[in-house]
Amino acid sequence: MYTDSHCHLSFPELVSQLPEIRKSMLEAQVSRALCICTTMEEFDQVHNLAMSHNNFWSTVGVHPDNEDIYEPSVQDLLIKAKLPRVIAVGETGLDYYQMEERKGGRTIDDMDWQRDRFRTHIRAAQQAQLPLVIHTRSSSDDTIRILKEEGEVGDSNSAGGVFHCFTETQAVAKAALDLGFYISFSGILTFKTAQDLRDVAAWVPLDRLLIETDSPYLAPVPYRGKTNNPSYVPYVAKILAELRGMTPEQMGELTSLNFDRLFSKIHAHV
Repeated sequence: MYTDSHCHLSFPELVSQLPEIRKSMLEAQVSRALCICTTMEEFDQVHNLAMSHNNFWSTVGVHPDNEDIYEPSVQDLLIKAKLPRVIAVGETGLDYYQMEERKGGRTIDDMDWQRDRFRTHIRAAQQAQLPLVIHTRSSSDDTIRILKEEGEVGDSNSAGGVFHCFTETQAVAKAALDLGFYISFSGILTFKTAQDLRDVAAWVPLDRLLIETDSPYLAPVPYRGKTNNPSYVPYVAKILAELRGMTPEQMGELTSLNFDRLFSKIHAHV
């Protein structure tokens, strides 16, 4: 019934508990999960999860925050994107959050390496005809600008995709939607301090909504502060359903249908 559109099951705190997590998913009616790749070095492990379990799928990509790792070319990404059960390119995008502290005092001008990496991923997604999984933090203007410059305008030549773990304003959501992207909400939606985000979630068109855990991070209330896992995604659906006058089950079905539509390549790998 429920689909977790973004999780990191290859991370040590989750992969070591995978049998228990899969049991909990079954009990919570979470029938599927998209396992997200964050480095090329990690890809084989992420892909193996998808190849070993018929309700998991994989992406290929390098998270914008990761440094001192293998920097993929378009061709590198395309080779992996053609493998079975790989249904998206990412997680990719831009992250300028706490740049001065986390990046050794660098400025936005010093972040060309992130922007170049992002462009590489966009071009690979377009050639592979797979959607993008977009990460954007404190960088929405550049994220939208680069997508437009690379031809992501919602036409037949665009890759499209999803802005995952959305925490931005309604204006940013509208800009993403105007480019043909979906919007995915995480456990942050359940936090007491997230009323502005709930207002955005109440506005996004129903046919563009996805839900996710981003586990092992951002566990929803009532598990906030604990290790997150895909079995908790119904808590995100519950809040989203309340905002839209639906039942959690209806929201689970709706977001699962949206997932099917966006990641249409899953039907070639059932």
